[in-house]
Amino acid sequence: MGMTMTQKILAAHAGLPSVKAGDLIEANLDLVLGNDVTTPVAINELSKFKKKTVFDNTKIALVMDHFTPNKDIKSAEHVKQVRDFSKANNIVNYFDVGQMGIEHALLPEKGLIVAGNTCIGADSHTCTYGALGAFSTGVGSTDMAAGMVTGKAWFKVPSAIKFVLKGEKAPWTSGKDLILHIIGKIGVDGARYKSMEFTGEGVASLSMDDRFTVANMAIEAGAKNGIFPVDENTVEYMKEHAPNKEYTVYEADGDAEYDEVIEIDLAELRPTVAFPHLPENTKTIDEIHAEGDIEIDQVVIGSCTNGRIEDMRIAADIMNGRKVADWLRVIVIPGTQEVYMQMLREGLAEIFIEAGAIVSTPTCGPCLGGHMGILAHGERAVSTTNRNFVGRMGAIDSEIYLASPAVAAASAILGRIASPEDL
Repeated sequence: MGMTMTQKILAAHAGLPSVKAGDLIEANLDLVLGNDVTTPVAINELSKFKKKTVFDNTKIALVMDHFTPNKDIKSAEHVKQVRDFSKANNIVNYFDVGQMGIEHALLPEKGLIVAGNTCIGADSHTCTYGALGAFSTGVGSTDMAAGMVTGKAWFKVPSAIKFVLKGEKAPWTSGKDLILHIIGKIGVDGARYKSMEFTGEGVASLSMDDRFTVANMAIEAGAKNGIFPVDENTVEYMKEHAPNKEYTVYEADGDAEYDEVIEIDLAELRPTVAFPHLPENTKTIDEIHAEGDIEIDQVVIGSCTNGRIEDMRIAADIMNGRKVADWLRVIVIPGTQEVYMQMLREGLAEIFIEAGAIVSTPTCGPCLGGHMGILAHGERAVSTTNRNFVGRMGAIDSEIYLASPAVAAASAILGRIASPEDL
C-alpha cells in the first residue's frame, strides 16, 4: 500500500519503513513553536518533567505576537516569563518587539522550516508550513512542553483527502477564495483529523503566499494538516529564505489511499466571503449582490493568513488614489517587520495612510479579540483573518465576514461588502 506525502514524512521521522492511517507513532521533531499566550502554560508544565532543559536550543521558536506590544500588565508578565525562560535556555529563535512578526508569517520568512520537516506548535494555525511541503500541526501547551524537552511527539497517522487543482485563477481571486470555497463545500469538520493534500497542474498558478493562506486555514476544515507538493516555486522560496538549510522532497505514491478525491477548477472560483459565525458559511460575491448590500464598520487587512507582502500589494493597488468610506475604520497589519519595511520601500504604507487607513506594527491584535481593533456591540467587520466565531473580534453580537485582501480593500472603499469589480 502506498503512502501520502504526510505519511511519508511521518514514517521517515519515526524511523519506520512505512505507516498507515490510524497508526500510533512517535516522531522526531525539527521545530517546536510557541507564542506569548501558549508558551507560559508550557513553561509551567515543565515543572512536571524530570528533565528541565530543552532538547535543542536551535529547534525551538518562541514568537511574542498575540498581545505585543504588550497591551496590559498580564500580557507583559506573560512575555517576561517567556523572555526569562529563553535567556535561561539560550533559545536562539526568540522574537520580541523589534524582531517579531506574526508567528506563521515569520517562521517561513526566517527560513526556520523547510520541505520534509516536522513541526508542532502550540497554536492551531501551525499547519501553515504545509505550503512548503512540511508536516506541521497545532498541539496543546502540554504537548509543546514535552516536545521542547524530548524533541519528539506522538501522532496518530492521519488519512487524507486529495484536492486536485486544475486551471488558473481568475482576476481578483486568490488562495483565500480557494480555501473558503473548500471549507464552504466540505464544512468545518469535513476533514476532521485528516491531511488535506493539494496536487494537480493548478498548483503551479498559486503563489507561495496563496499556498501559505490555504494551508493556514486547513484547521478551519478540522484537518490535522494541509500540505502542498514541492515545485519550482517552493524551491525558489527556500533558496531565498533558507539557503543553507537542507530539505527533503516527499511525493505521494501513485497507489496512495485517499478517503476522498475532490477536483477544483481554479478558473471557476469567484471572490468568496465567509459570513458569521463559521468559516463554512460562505457566499460568492455574486450571491451577496443578489441579496442586497451589507454595510460594514471596520476592515482588517493582515494576520497570519493574509499579512504577507503580496496581500499588501493587492490591497494597496485597489486603494491607491481612493478614500476609505465615511465612518469606516480600516486597520492594516503587516505580518512581519520585513513585510513592513517592504511596504515602506514600495510606498504601500503611504497609499494606505493617504486613503484613510492606519498601519499597525506586526501583531495578531484584533484577530483573536486581543487589541488594535476590537468591535463594539452590533458592529460588522470584513477581515482577512481566519476565524469568524461568535465574539471572536469583540462584542458577542458583532459580526465578522472573512474575505481576501482584494475584497477587504474594495469593501473599505465602498463601505459595504464588495469586490474590485464593483469599483
